[in-house]
Amino acid sequence: MTEADYYENVRQKLSLGRFVTPKHDKIIELLKIFWDEETIEILYHFPNAGQLISLKELVEKTGKPKSEIKKLLKIAVKKRTIAKIGRKYGLVPLLPGVFEAYYVTQQDSEENLKEVAKIYRYIFENGLVFRAREKIEEKDVGFREFIPLLPLEARERLIKIDETVDFESQVLSYELVEEMINRNEAFAVIPCQCRIIGELTGKPCRVPSEMGCFAVGLLAKGLVSMGAGRGLTKEEAIEFLKETEKAGLVHNVTAAVASENLIICNCCNCHCGALFPMKKFQISGLRRSNFAPKNDPELCVLCEQCLKICPMDAISHPSKDEKMITNYDLCIGCGLCASNCAKNAIKMEKVRTKTRKPRGQKSVDASFAVLFSGLLTGK
Repeated sequence: MTEADYYENVRQKLSLGRFVTPKHDKIIELLKIFWDEETIEILYHFPNAGQLISLKELVEKTGKPKSEIKKLLKIAVKKRTIAKIGRKYGLVPLLPGVFEAYYVTQQDSEENLKEVAKIYRYIFENGLVFRAREKIEEKDVGFREFIPLLPLEARERLIKIDETVDFESQVLSYELVEEMINRNEAFAVIPCQCRIIGELTGKPCRVPSEMGCFAVGLLAKGLVSMGAGRGLTKEEAIEFLKETEKAGLVHNVTAAVASENLIICNCCNCHCGALFPMKKFQISGLRRSNFAPKNDPELCVLCEQCLKICPMDAISHPSKDEKMITNYDLCIGCGLCASNCAKNAIKMEKVRTKTRKPRGQKSVDASFAVLFSGLLTGK
């Protein structure tokens, strides 16, 4: 086999359910930075992402000395390009997966971190992953990788759609970010990996990478203990999330596990791997929330703050119009317009109820969660 064959074979194994790794020259370029020729020949014998293999099995399959294999895999585990779970190893999708762990821990050389950042930025700017993912998701209309959570204090800005139904039954717990605060005692923040690659490529976001992902519970404790996250008190957590909302960042969680999420991505529309291609190419990398903004023209003073804060440019103010106009085809229902309206002129109205997961996705999510934990901790 040629070197190219080894890399292509491993690329094909780096997909798990909807977490696909598309065929592209830039992807192969990325893999060559992650793994040298000796390592890729070992990884060629790995099973598909989601499955594990032991050192003993690799010795049998490769015919190479145990010490040699162990040394190569130790380097890959340290860089967070493969997962180690107990005494077994596994491949992990590149996005999400390797990307996040690679930049949260930053255990590779400065040169490689910058080169990898350029490639991931290319992937985002050209929508490579989400274009490939659309082919899978079009079979499950309505399902997308991420879903927005409504901002803090959003409960005060919700419109009841059925006065005969108890309010609590109309709002699913995962739809309000405050529920994550109320259910947990441990909190942490880690730098935004998407904005890190912007900084490394000389194209920083207006919002610093430090205003990044928000974790709770056991995940927060783990990130702090390994030195990757900064711990927050409950009061600091609330203040942090309010600041992200003022900065125009969207609270996103993984749609398939939203009801049990442990982390929120606080996303901008210029660097986020989901929001950016969605806005630029109209690629559905993000599922709309179950809410949509409703403007009260009697309270609205046409200050245009909602227009400025909207991450999808879904709000406009035609010169001859005496009201703000929302394009609901572009709106993702994030609620930033409502939370940033000083006159409380915008309410979030529940317009749909979607909680469905794709068939068989629950097992994929469980596999990915285990893999990512092993990838991030290297244990």
